[in-house]
Amino acid sequence: MRPSILLTNDDGVSSIGLWAAYEALKPIADVTVVAPATQQSAVGRSISIFEPLRASRIVINGEKAWSVAGKPTDSVIIGLYALKLNPTLIVSGINIGENLSTESIMTSGTVGAALEGSNQGVKGIAFSLQVEDQGEKFDDPSTNAGSFDAAKGIVRDVVQRVLSKGFCPHADVINVNIPSTVRGGYEVTRLAHKLFHTGVEKRLDPRGRPYFWINGPLIEDAEEGTDVHAVRIGNISVTPITLDCTAYAACDEIKDIFTN
Repeated sequence: MRPSILLTNDDGVSSIGLWAAYEALKPIADVTVVAPATQQSAVGRSISIFEPLRASRIVINGEKAWSVAGKPTDSVIIGLYALKLNPTLIVSGINIGENLSTESIMTSGTVGAALEGSNQGVKGIAFSLQVEDQGEKFDDPSTNAGSFDAAKGIVRDVVQRVLSKGFCPHADVINVNIPSTVRGGYEVTRLAHKLFHTGVEKRLDPRGRPYFWINGPLIEDAEEGTDVHAVRIGNISVTPITLDCTAYAACDEIKDIFTN
């Protein structure tokens, strides 16, 4: 039997990155696309609990897909529990723009979808492609000018390796970041602390009242062994992630604080 994959993303069901992943995976698995109807970047693992969700059957590029009027996490839950899919694996991406560091994976809808799948019992792989111009993250994801040719080969290779050798039992998600120009091979990495120099730009509206944009340039580099450094030097970063956020090293110190 062929493996089955639930394919989702956070850039929306019409994203060129999503369909690049579909083209990469279709020859090796039965792929069902269940993705947000619209752009949902940076929503993390947020979930729709105060409004109903609609899932519509649509056709894109001659292929059937499910368009969910919700978030990436909603799409995974709809796929698993409403559509009754029983996938071997969840794949999220290919995201337009890298998802590196603790800072990014906590807000990334791409990674959030894979985490939700794992939380529901189906482990996942998140794929993101570095962009040289950060403005590309805000362009129409259905017409992005970047090339996904190299990324497609990497997506297929990574998924084939995992399907062949099995998903590591000590990881819940594998976060894969592909440099815009690949100059090396795979590098197993840890999360860097930050990806951006966080800043806030204050502006005034026509009535003189202030409003704010959260912004900031990318971190130039990070220490060796991190995902940020790997992508900066042209390696494909492969970072194992766990759902368990417990700080085990701090448990004894916390016990001291709360022991009478």
